[in-house]
Amino acid sequence: MRGEDEHARQREAMDAIYRRQRHIYDATRRFFLFGRDHLIRDLAPPIGGHVLEIACGTARNLIHAAQLYPKAMFYGFDVSQEMLKTARAAVDRAGLTGRITLALGDAADFDASRLFGRQSFDRVFVSYALSMMQPWRQSLVAALRVVEAGGRLHIVDFGQQQGWPATFTRAHFAWLARFSVEPREDFEVAIGAAAVGFGAQVSYETMYRGYADYAVVTSAN
Repeated sequence: MRGEDEHARQREAMDAIYRRQRHIYDATRRFFLFGRDHLIRDLAPPIGGHVLEIACGTARNLIHAAQLYPKAMFYGFDVSQEMLKTARAAVDRAGLTGRITLALGDAADFDASRLFGRQSFDRVFVSYALSMMQPWRQSLVAALRVVEAGGRLHIVDFGQQQGWPATFTRAHFAWLARFSVEPREDFEVAIGAAAVGFGAQVSYETMYRGYADYAVVTSAN
């Protein structure tokens, strides 16, 4: 388990980043967080299913998913209280407080039973968050632990942008670093290694000429 001091440092770091950004987050991120809607369309939870987003931010993805899948229940947590303020207001405006449950939690060390009264979910997803998490591999394993047997974990995040000009990639990575974002060079390898420990299967693809990486991990039945 992570120490309370470590939890506090992570919360403070994320709150410092998003205290002001949360007000413009959704308006600006649509220009460069590509692949999120592809992930949501791919979720296809079963009727009556339960879907968890780890690091839910403003709840933008949860709201879209809840509207697309009206017969499923949705849950999300984030380490930033500031982001959750925006998320709760957005869920309320969308009239989805009865179907989306939000909580404060750390992706690397969370107790789903305590947060939501559930130990597992039919679908779990992480969107553009592993590149901000420390330690991100621990967060990946924690996500896999709460996938229901036969369920799926979906992840989209920044790729290595191998199909883009080197000057663009360097400038973009430098800009992302200002927000504590580090695209994971070993994304595919790390997900594959984590999946082996759970007897899960992985499908992986690069999107938009390597701008984004997308992985789906299917849990064993």
